[in-house]
Amino acid sequence: MDDKNRTLLTYNSIQENPTIYNVGELNADMSSSLSGNPALSAQGGRHKNGYELPGKVAILYSDVKREYFPTESQFITEKDADKDAAIIGEYVNKLNIDVNLFAGDADLPKNLREYKPEMVFNLVDSVKGVESLSSSIPGLLEILEIPYTGADILGMSLDTNKFVIKKLLQQNGIPTPYYQLFNSSTDALDSTLRFPLISKLNEIHGAVEITNDAVSENEKQLRERLKFLIQTYKQPVLVEEFIVGREVTAILLEGLNKKVYLAEKIFTKPDEKYIFATFEDQWVKGKDAFHYEKYNDPILREYVKKTFDVTKMYDYAKFDVRIDQSGRYFFIDTNCNPAFGPKETDVAISTILDLYGISFTEILKRLIVNTLRDAAGKERLPPTSSELESDNTN
Repeated sequence: MDDKNRTLLTYNSIQENPTIYNVGELNADMSSSLSGNPALSAQGGRHKNGYELPGKVAILYSDVKREYFPTESQFITEKDADKDAAIIGEYVNKLNIDVNLFAGDADLPKNLREYKPEMVFNLVDSVKGVESLSSSIPGLLEILEIPYTGADILGMSLDTNKFVIKKLLQQNGIPTPYYQLFNSSTDALDSTLRFPLISKLNEIHGAVEITNDAVSENEKQLRERLKFLIQTYKQPVLVEEFIVGREVTAILLEGLNKKVYLAEKIFTKPDEKYIFATFEDQWVKGKDAFHYEKYNDPILREYVKKTFDVTKMYDYAKFDVRIDQSGRYFFIDTNCNPAFGPKETDVAISTILDLYGISFTEILKRLIVNTLRDAAGKERLPPTSSELESDNTN
């Protein structure tokens, strides 16, 4: 049993008479059957499969203020955290679950003690604008013994150090571009690295500063880029070989088995020299820059599952993979607790799973039920009928 589940085993025994709503088949008809029979939910009626939904859920989101962030770009990636949490809350509430939203700030421990949720969705990506501090949230939830979605302290800590993630991938035989960590713009350049090179902030996700200027064709350009990034964000920069080719995004959703959904980014900018998803593409242009199409390769799926395990992720995750002209895979980004929300929020998890016929409501049910069953030490939820169907068609 993993540390996250071991800690949470005691949760149900310390709650003060929690209300549990029990539901039957986990399928697309589930939400309508609940809303159509509120008396059954209120009485906690158990259906034949015994799957349970909680009575009270908290959704935690980043406390976002402009002064927390060194640049407008980084602020943009989180400025709608409260609005996105409210949208998700509406979907959870439709499952006849009481929902409360809390910012990941100094009042969070008090708010959680007073509300006493049976589980939480942890959507906190930063604390006071610092992504590496987000691992303090699962730490708090462990202390309070409240089940939660997503990665634990270790997984979130690893996620905010791309250099360490690269080392883990490399040590476990998962293909990744050659790379080097720069603590200063004057650090010696590894002579084995081949241009073009792309520079990434080591501790920040959200494609912050992934612009066309991120790709350097010579050492002079690289040094200028390193100087700007290190002076502006006060952190090391990861530099890796830019892989010319295609790009696939993988979503992993845990259940009884780890289920991987693959989709290729189809870009609409063929005239650019280096084609990749920039900050502007993801936060400004959106669907005008690229769209997703199903992609299928069992080998890549196994790489994704292995990456998920070695980087200590839980419940759901997102991975970006480049494919070079020889058809070789290179993992260029890993994200535990990636941007989460329904399709209208234009996030990868719902957009890609929609290609496979899986709605956001189904995603919510799976995360809720599996989180509570993990906390109780029960086996994970089996695949849904739509997942089994997609397995047979992919």
